[in-house]
Amino acid sequence: MHDEVRVVAGDCTTTFDGTSEREHRGDVLAVLKPDGTVLVHDADGYQPVAWLTRAESVQFVDGTLDARDGDQRLRVEVHDEHGSARHPVSRAGVPVGDCPDCEGPLTLARGTVTCHDCDESYSVPRDAAVLDDDCADCGLPVMRVERGEAFEVCLDRDCDSLDERVREAFDGAWDCPECGSGLSILRRGGLIAGCPDYPDCDTGFGVPTGVLDGTCDCGLPVFETPTGRRCLDPECGRT
Repeated sequence: MHDEVRVVAGDCTTTFDGTSEREHRGDVLAVLKPDGTVLVHDADGYQPVAWLTRAESVQFVDGTLDARDGDQRLRVEVHDEHGSARHPVSRAGVPVGDCPDCEGPLTLARGTVTCHDCDESYSVPRDAAVLDDDCADCGLPVMRVERGEAFEVCLDRDCDSLDERVREAFDGAWDCPECGSGLSILRRGGLIAGCPDYPDCDTGFGVPTGVLDGTCDCGLPVFETPTGRRCLDPECGRT
């Protein structure tokens, strides 16, 4: 999704009131980011001379930028403007392929694959690896996700559901340690292996990232995860 960044360059007086009070005068560049963050840069290095992160309110009236967040206030008064502009900005990410709808570049950043041109987006698990292969049905890239075994599924959950693939592989495969019923694969925020006899039995375990690697002494499966081997029950302590 494209937002807008605003920049103003000029001879300015910058005043900050908050945990400390300071004032600067000089030719600076003020940057207002889409999330309300204000940065004021001068000619000396990369560190801003003043900033306010994610301000609650920002106003630009009569040549003065005024940003406030609680007891903190950043004020930039422009005495002589050298130039100003508004530019579109978007989230930058790692290129992972082309959009099958508009052929724009797809990028991965912070758990979301987004098309730079048409703004279509797809949420992906944080541990997923987006592959070079494309889905045979819709043309989107395929991702690899480990949930008991390595699944390769389309980015679009409506095209190819990771939940359904995990459910087909492991629904009822492991017994509830409390009542013996086969644990069901459910979506409760994340994927869990939960007892189907709920609420009479409220046993449930999050399905971890990793592949199966044997059986724990408690009878539940063991997973080989990025941080080592562990039981499906994170409090078990036995493998």
